[in-house]
Amino acid sequence: MTSNDTSSISAAAPGLPWRAKLVVVFLVLLATIVVLVSNRLLTDRYTADTRSRAEVRLALYTGNLMAELQRTSVVPLLLANDPDLVSSLKSGNFSGTSAKLIKLQSELGVASIRLLDSDGRVVGATNRNLLGTSHRNAKYFVDAQRSKDTIFSAVRRETGGFDFLYSRKVTDGSTTRGVILVSVDLMKYERAWAGLQDAIMVTDSEGTVMLATEPRWRGLPAADALALRDPPSAIARALRATAEWTQDPPDAYVRGEAVMRTEARVPFRGWKIATFTAYGSVRDQVNGILALEIMGFAILMAFTFYLLSRRAWSRSLSFQRESAELRLLNARLQRAIAEREKVKKDLEVAELTLAQSSKLAALGEMSAAVSHELNQPLAAMKTYLAGARLLLQRKRLDEALSSFQRVDDLIERMGAITRQLKSYARKGGEAFEEVDLRACVSSALAMMEPQLKARVVKISRGVPRQPVMVMADRLRLEQVIINLLRNALDATKDIKDPQIDILLSAGETATLTVRDNGHGISDLENLFEPFYTTKKPGEGVGLGLAISSGIVTDLGGRLTARNGDGGGAVFEMQLPILGNRQEAAE
Repeated sequence: MTSNDTSSISAAAPGLPWRAKLVVVFLVLLATIVVLVSNRLLTDRYTADTRSRAEVRLALYTGNLMAELQRTSVVPLLLANDPDLVSSLKSGNFSGTSAKLIKLQSELGVASIRLLDSDGRVVGATNRNLLGTSHRNAKYFVDAQRSKDTIFSAVRRETGGFDFLYSRKVTDGSTTRGVILVSVDLMKYERAWAGLQDAIMVTDSEGTVMLATEPRWRGLPAADALALRDPPSAIARALRATAEWTQDPPDAYVRGEAVMRTEARVPFRGWKIATFTAYGSVRDQVNGILALEIMGFAILMAFTFYLLSRRAWSRSLSFQRESAELRLLNARLQRAIAEREKVKKDLEVAELTLAQSSKLAALGEMSAAVSHELNQPLAAMKTYLAGARLLLQRKRLDEALSSFQRVDDLIERMGAITRQLKSYARKGGEAFEEVDLRACVSSALAMMEPQLKARVVKISRGVPRQPVMVMADRLRLEQVIINLLRNALDATKDIKDPQIDILLSAGETATLTVRDNGHGISDLENLFEPFYTTKKPGEGVGLGLAISSGIVTDLGGRLTARNGDGGGAVFEMQLPILGNRQEAAE
């Protein structure tokens, strides 16, 4: 059922009569009961069919094993009476023994043949690499010498698996001349079974796994072999729980998959053979029929919901009309938002332009004092150069070099003044960096030095010895400090003994306080509003404090103003200390 069907049902449900609701509930209960009962019956039926087919295959596997064992068991009896082999053991001449055994192997179709002398040494073999090896203490050699019958042995290999051997002693009258060994190739059945869907194991009378399609099982007790499986992942456990929720507990698990076990006896030395068939085939067949049933009920439910949802069609038409109106309204709203964003961007550009204009206005005010500062070094340079010329003519080189050094110092001073003006005139960017607030205060005072000297204002400065580091745009921060100093300078214009106090402290925040002894602030509420000013026309446009407040806010701080207790105005700028900001970010 789709989400659209669900929304239709929820829209129509409030208007449905109780009989229609009862029909829906009845259909849901009927579908649940039919699926559960069908799953149980079909699972039992297909499980029984699968087990019957497994028993038929088991009988076929058992017959093949017995045929191979019985056919090979006769070979040692025939070879023990072979006159050529008896003669070679009697005479000790084994030059043609291996060739004869190779020929007999191809004729009889056995895995391998070995001839051992009375000392257990291999004197003839189909595998010539085994010639000369000793089997004197092997159980199959000792038992064969003691018995008159053919002995069967299962010898475990070092590499895993077993060798199945028939051994019988070779006699000359009453004298034992040696032992004949014939290997049974039962591993070919194991290789053939490995390509089947079922897992198969053959155990001896003690329950040890002799043959198995799972290499890890060989040589283990059957119970331990079945318990040996990889731990399932979380996804595998969830899938297993989903697949087995309606079936009986499985007989065993092979490779993490639930299987049914079918077992039969092999009429040979108490052996048993067992097959493990996965429930996957059973689940596939059952799920196919259940899918058809669920599809039928889904179609019936869809038809029922279609009939019950017809009453909601008229409502859906009205909803569609309302949705169309809402879309039109949303489009208008989007256009209005876009226009407001454009106006906002234009306003930001205007604010930046006004800020730059304010800085240029400040530069204009400084130009007179700066020209005075530059004229003095220029006049001094002219005097020093004239004196150096005379000293050179009189060959007083040391004194001339001293004059040139003074000229060089004056040039450095003039360069520092022009660099400060160029950096202040440049537009501030958004490149935040670690800034020492003490250096910003020093740079602002250096740029304001000509105006401060012209007014003869007493400057009191208190800064800590340790750096006060903040994250800010250095140029914009210096612009704020210069604006505060300019305001303080203007506020003390009519004061007899003007004084400006600059105090920098570092605590939880970096706090810069600029205090003057002027007339104070009459309107604190509108102080930071754009175009508000107490200056005379032509002396200011009222943007300095508004721009400064915006810059400090962008830097994550706060700019406040108040009147001092003893008169004058007090401006306070608070910025986050660099360490505190990093801790807050972490």
